Amino acid sequence: MRWSHLSAPAGDDSLLDAPPAASPLPLAVPGATVRTFDTPGFAGMTFYEIRAKSIINRVPGASRVPFEWTVNPYRGCSHACSYCLSGDTPILLANGSTRPLSQLKVGDAVLGTMGAGAHRRYVATTVLDHWSTSKRAFRVTLADGTRLVASGDHRFLTDRGWRHVSPAEPHLPALAVGDRMSGVGHFADPPKESPDYQAGYLCGLIRGDSCAAPSGPREGDAWIRADAYLDDVPMHQALRWPDMPTGSWYRGFLAGAYGSTGSADRLALVFTSRDRGFLDRVTEALTHLGLPSRRPPHTQLGGVHTVEITRDLWAALRFRHMTGVSEAPLDAAGIGVRSDAQLTVADIEDLGLTLPLYDITTGTGDFIADGVVSHNCFARNTHTYLDMDAGHDFDSKVVVKVNAGELVRRELAAPRWTGDHIAMGTNVDVYQRAEGRYRLMPQILSALRDFANPFSILTKGTLILRDLKLLEQAASVTRVGLSFSVGFVDENIWRAVEPGTPSPRRRLDAVRRLTDAGFAVNVLMAPILPGLTDTDESIDETVAAIAASGATGVTPLALHLRPGAREWYAAWLTREHPELASRYRELYRGGSYLPQSFQNEITARVRLAARRHGLHRPGPAEARRVPAAARRDPAEARQVPAEARQVPAEARQVPAEARQVPAEARRLPAVGPVDDRVSQQLTLL
Repeated sequence: MRWSHLSAPAGDDSLLDAPPAASPLPLAVPGATVRTFDTPGFAGMTFYEIRAKSIINRVPGASRVPFEWTVNPYRGCSHACSYCLSGDTPILLANGSTRPLSQLKVGDAVLGTMGAGAHRRYVATTVLDHWSTSKRAFRVTLADGTRLVASGDHRFLTDRGWRHVSPAEPHLPALAVGDRMSGVGHFADPPKESPDYQAGYLCGLIRGDSCAAPSGPREGDAWIRADAYLDDVPMHQALRWPDMPTGSWYRGFLAGAYGSTGSADRLALVFTSRDRGFLDRVTEALTHLGLPSRRPPHTQLGGVHTVEITRDLWAALRFRHMTGVSEAPLDAAGIGVRSDAQLTVADIEDLGLTLPLYDITTGTGDFIADGVVSHNCFARNTHTYLDMDAGHDFDSKVVVKVNAGELVRRELAAPRWTGDHIAMGTNVDVYQRAEGRYRLMPQILSALRDFANPFSILTKGTLILRDLKLLEQAASVTRVGLSFSVGFVDENIWRAVEPGTPSPRRRLDAVRRLTDAGFAVNVLMAPILPGLTDTDESIDETVAAIAASGATGVTPLALHLRPGAREWYAAWLTREHPELASRYRELYRGGSYLPQSFQNEITARVRLAARRHGLHRPGPAEARRVPAAARRDPAEARQVPAEARQVPAEARQVPAEARQVPAEARRLPAVGPVDDRVSQQLTLL
């Protein structure tokens, strides 16, 4: 919702006894309170305390989720990341060409990736947002000489997973000298249209055309370009073979030869001619530029010979970039992401400067920056709905609906409310770090308890234990559903995949506390990563730990790679299992989901493990369905006692003690909203 849907009446008292900051709220919403805190975890962040007009939101009808209503007391994330690069960084477009990051626009088609670690593959994606900000700059130098200027928070994909260049918080994974990045390597510089390049272009085009394959001579942009070159290069000079060709001549020759005899199919680049001598020159030029090629041993019908460039993304891009050929179609979809020693980090240098840096949001959540896979933020564009920018504002401004508890109470008392099930944790985790300060959930839970309104919470935050007494009180009068997400218990994978969340063991400890209190807690065993956490050993260990926690059910969910929502559940995985690359390409060849047969196999193996450990396992449909008991009859729901419909005066007042932040609340536990795409997907299930 935009700021036009919010109101901030004068005289609003804050929940916290902290000095307001001086920075204005976007669109100058009257009466809003702006705060900053000295806590290191909130350094540089601004919290906008607003009084929202509504809090119980209807889910769009087109959504696949099984509930209709949600409550989200926060907008934005209290540990959001920023990912920025220098504006002149070349970004790989989907057609194989490059463009400086600062010149990209919303809607541009770029190349991104999808998948897990070594099993990633390239896919075309779209730029959803583009912005600039000012950040302290660092320079990362690779073994091949590539230099990338980025902010300290920027992340690159390495053999150890996603790594921040120089993270501000010590628990975040940091890039180090010796890490090997993933990608195709440094992009070649484009050719300069010097006289040598022009002469080589004319030679390749005209000589190639004279001995072209039976399809006949070509016409088009290549000849229009040649006409312009002939104004500067005499024909007799253009047609001769130079005694000592320069690199520029070779680049031009290949561009011209492609214009007359070349063809492309996905990564394949083929030159076809009747003249072996001409193809010898093509091979010579390719070798000079470091591009491997091959000559099929058998001549085609009609005496036609061919030269093929190695079918490799690096070679396909290098040819296009070095020669300036832009008309060759490129389709890299499904090509595996690789790495080599040339992408090893050689140096990380703090430039000691604050520079203008740029970033984009894409449908896959990443892009290829000067040949290496680069992370971007998937949710930044949502902040534009608040009339904030998607760059610095998203990094540093969190909207807190301080009257969330009051609104929930008022809206539950409204005659039109029918007592439907309310799901929480469906957008951002309601137990994110900021909740440790603002303490909005106790008020929300109190209102739901007082109106006996059914609700559910999906979280990875162990801060939920703070509200255990309220949850118990609510459960005594209505149906309360609690779910935790624990996809695996391997500590190494957790640190790589979900570094901003409580450890799986801490989450299972919370499940134990909740089950000991009498709650039937379901665990979503998600995501299960093919080849990594779907082994019998991993499944058995995880299910055993879930059973030991006292959970009443486990629902397995395999890795889901939906475009636009697949961004980061596998973003931190390492490249320790290269043997799985071809398997992943095959498994996800059909789209976002694993083949149904494979999903059924995983479900069956989890079911067997659950039986071995005495754990009831509801099916996915059962786990996603809102129980019938949670849906009250509208007529019954309207029979809310009159006194319950009245909002007591004391409920409208924030108690003095609630305005004080206890000392223990100032020492925030390392819990909060999950900023990876795994939990963003799970919260929508």
